[in-house]
Amino acid sequence: MKTKRKMLALLFALVAVALPMAAQAEEAPAVTAADVMFTVNNTWMMVSIFLVFIMHLGFAMVETGLTRAKNTVNILFKNTAIVAIGLLTYTLIGFNLMYPGDNWIVSGFLGLSGLGVASPEGAAGLIDYAGGAYTYWTDFLFQGMFAATAATIVSGAVAERVKLGPFLVFCTLYVALVYPFVGSWVWADGGWLNEKGFHDFAGSTLVHSVGGWGALAGIIVIGPRIGKYVNGNVKAIMGHNMPLLTIGAFLLWLGWFGFNGGSVLSADPGAVSYVLVTTCLAAAAGIIGSMTASWIIQKKPDLTMVLNGCLAGLVGITAGADVVSVKAAILIGLICGAIAVVSVMAFDRAKLDDPVGATTVHLVCGILGTLFVGIFSAEYSVVTQLIGILAYGAVCFPAALLIFIVLKKTVGIRVSKEEEVKGLDLGEHGQEAYHGFQFFTNV
Repeated sequence: MKTKRKMLALLFALVAVALPMAAQAEEAPAVTAADVMFTVNNTWMMVSIFLVFIMHLGFAMVETGLTRAKNTVNILFKNTAIVAIGLLTYTLIGFNLMYPGDNWIVSGFLGLSGLGVASPEGAAGLIDYAGGAYTYWTDFLFQGMFAATAATIVSGAVAERVKLGPFLVFCTLYVALVYPFVGSWVWADGGWLNEKGFHDFAGSTLVHSVGGWGALAGIIVIGPRIGKYVNGNVKAIMGHNMPLLTIGAFLLWLGWFGFNGGSVLSADPGAVSYVLVTTCLAAAAGIIGSMTASWIIQKKPDLTMVLNGCLAGLVGITAGADVVSVKAAILIGLICGAIAVVSVMAFDRAKLDDPVGATTVHLVCGILGTLFVGIFSAEYSVVTQLIGILAYGAVCFPAALLIFIVLKKTVGIRVSKEEEVKGLDLGEHGQEAYHGFQFFTNV
């Protein structure tokens, strides 16, 4: 009898626990397919943010490897500061300048939806934002990483002779105002180039050529490094660390999977996987194109040219990774890789000193990649693509030139001859990257 009573008591206890749980289950909203896809899409976008973020380490390693050891601390400092400047200025004004919504001051050309960032409340900033693809905050951070990239491009071109303070002032103005202003023309709803049918999937023009135009303006105003051009001849100034350069190039290749793959703006399996394939094949073809050109022109294959050829292929495919065929992607990589070798030499012959080839990789190949969209995709016009390229050059280059000239005339933009010879690590920072290694400190 006692056993039966215990069993009945246990049964009643279980029922007492189960009934409220069942009631709660009935009250909880069911998880829909839209909820699942929202989570999947947003997760992929966040992974892409992480990949684009690691590209900044790649840029730092490439720039460090291609320059002299005595400027290493300065290179690393600039690349660290640029990420912070890019993200903070994008928070203050850049995001709302680039995506003004309906707040166009000049329709399709200039708009601003306010200062600072603030997610719409509730579902409007979550599952109802961007058609359920990602949240407001994911959108902001993904785009913020792109903004910081544009200034990083300029850093390498003016390396080894630019004053730190004025350079950071340039980055702040260029990334806060110029980059998002021109970016709104294409990526914002209602932008005038967007309305004309201009296509730049992930930023061959919007990111890379914007940085490239800034780089070109910088090297014109600042001038070449001491000893680069002697008696009309080009003197090679070798980078000090090929392993770091190689690590940097592969980090950038890895990061480009997020740069281009994330630009699908969802985790759509077909679209993402296709973009990753065209991106990867263009990089591989860029290596082969630059290796072939370097071997023919220089008689021996140059590692720096080959790694820049890889990056050239990546920049070239960025505009059309979603719309060109696999064969076209390979051809784009081959052409950009080969052109990169010729372009680096052409800039040297023009006495435009670019220690890392930023103007070649990001400007020249950014322009080519944007044109290739019109050439290799029947959906888009070469004429429209060219109009977009010229429009960006017409604004970005003069704007960058003006900022650099004003800085040069006011606070000065170039370090002294003594500081340049001694190295910016000691002159600007009072530090050495390779303390105690006499061999490295002399190069």
